[in-house]
Amino acid sequence: MRLIVNGASHEVAAPDHERLLTTLREGLHLTGTKLVCGRGECGACTVLLDGTRAYSCLTLTAACDGREVLTIEGLARDGELHPVQQAFIDHDALQCGFCTPGQILAAAALLDRQPHPTEADVRRGMSGNLCRCGAYPKIVRAVLAAAEGNTADG
Repeated sequence: MRLIVNGASHEVAAPDHERLLTTLREGLHLTGTKLVCGRGECGACTVLLDGTRAYSCLTLTAACDGREVLTIEGLARDGELHPVQQAFIDHDALQCGFCTPGQILAAAALLDRQPHPTEADVRRGMSGNLCRCGAYPKIVRAVLAAAEGNTADG
């Protein structure tokens, strides 16, 4: 099957039961996507599938044939960090960093859908991603700061 991962086409051979997370980490060596719960409860494995947030631990690779997958490794463009990545740095929105790739991708998807969210919108939109370190206030501030610079609405 063919996956388009971070803009590049990849031919992959994966068993029918293989999860996208495994294909990304073990087959394509993209280790930014993290396995934590393996049950779709924490969001650490979040990727964007055709622009929509998806838990790669619950998504079968076979269901992704011909689809576009964006991982944390593909979010920056032309050597420039994505505004959400930069805001996470600027607002110290991480501690251990294990949930950070999923948090950043979830935030990017949120801002693509809703370029000017309120704090409540951010909290609701990020609710599928857990941070065991409790960095939520800084994460919310970072997403709101990224939104301030967001010009996606034209």
